[in-house]
Amino acid sequence: MEPFSEKNHLRITTQPSERQICALKTERVKNLSEVEPTQKPLLGGTLTEPEFKGKLIEFIWWLKKHQKNYSETTIQKRSAILKTLFNTGANLSDPDSVVLTVRMKDWSNGTKANVIVAYQSFCEAFNIEADNLPKYDRTPKLPFIPLEREIDELIAGCSKKISTFLQTLKETYARSGEVWKLNWTDLDSEHNTITINSPEKHGLPRQIKVSSKLVSMLQKLPKKSQRIFGDVKLCHFRKNFITQRKRVAKKLENPRIERIHFHTFRHWGASMLYKKTKSLIHVKERLGHKSVTSTEIYTHLINFESDEYHTQRTDNIDEAERFLQAGFDYVCEMDGYKLFRKRK
Repeated sequence: MEPFSEKNHLRITTQPSERQICALKTERVKNLSEVEPTQKPLLGGTLTEPEFKGKLIEFIWWLKKHQKNYSETTIQKRSAILKTLFNTGANLSDPDSVVLTVRMKDWSNGTKANVIVAYQSFCEAFNIEADNLPKYDRTPKLPFIPLEREIDELIAGCSKKISTFLQTLKETYARSGEVWKLNWTDLDSEHNTITINSPEKHGLPRQIKVSSKLVSMLQKLPKKSQRIFGDVKLCHFRKNFITQRKRVAKKLENPRIERIHFHTFRHWGASMLYKKTKSLIHVKERLGHKSVTSTEIYTHLINFESDEYHTQRTDNIDEAERFLQAGFDYVCEMDGYKLFRKRK
C-alpha cells in the first residue's frame, strides 16, 4: 500500500476503487481493535430491543431458580425496573452508568433504593462486579388504612371474581400472592377454614377461620382449575381490579377508594385485630410473621382509644420471659396460652 499523502488521499476520495476502500476499512478496523475491547459489552444503551429481551428472559429464569422465595410480583417489578433503565439508555454492564442514571432521575429515595436492589440482582445473575453501588435511605411512611365501609363498598362494586378475591383478602389478612395460590383443597367448607399452604416472604403456613358468606362466595366460582382463582397471572388480574376500582371511586365520588390496593387489606386487617386484642403475638400468628418485629408497625397505624391495660398472650416460654422482663404481669392461662397485662 502506498504511503499516505494528500495526493493519494485525494485520489481515494474522488475516485475510489473497491480494493482501495476495502484496504482502508481493514486498516481502520485493525487500528481500532488495538484500543477498543474485542468483546461486545453485555448490555448497553445501543443494544437492540430483541437482544435486551433475551437477556431479560435469562434474568427472570435466574431469579426463579436462585431466589425461590421471591413472589411473581417481585420478579415482575425487578424486570420492570431493568426495562426502565434500558429505556433511559443506561449501560447495564457498567455499574457507573447505572449509578449516574439513577442520580440524574427525579425519583424518590425509596424508588432509587428499589432500582439499586433490582440492579444488584442483575449483577449477581451475570457476574458483574458492583461493589460500590450507592445506598439510599427509605423514608418510612405509614400505610393508608381505609374505613371498613369503604372496603365493603369497593368489594360490592367489583365483578364476582374480584369481589370474592377481595373478600378473601379482607377475612384472611393474607398477601395477594398467598390468596392467588389457594387450591380448592385448601378450603374446608365444613369447618369454614382456609389454609395458607404457600406463604410468601419466608412466612409461616396457617389456618384461618372465615365466614360462611365467604365460603359461599368461593363455592360459586367456576371449578376449572386446581386453583380457586384460576391459572391466569396475578398481574393481569390486578390490572382488571385497578380498572374496576377506578370506576367504583368515580361512581361513589370518593377518591380514597383509589388508594386501596391488595396489600391494604392486610394492613387494615392487622390494625383492626390489634385494636381488638391488643396482642402482638396474636397478630403475628395471624399474619404468618416469623418475628414479632415485623408486626410492630401495626401498633401505631391507628389512634386507638385509651384502655387501662396493654395485654399480650403467648404459648412460648421465651416470649413469656420477655414479657415479664418488659414489665408485664402474668394473669392466667386460657386455651393453652399464657395471658399477660401491663398498666398503661
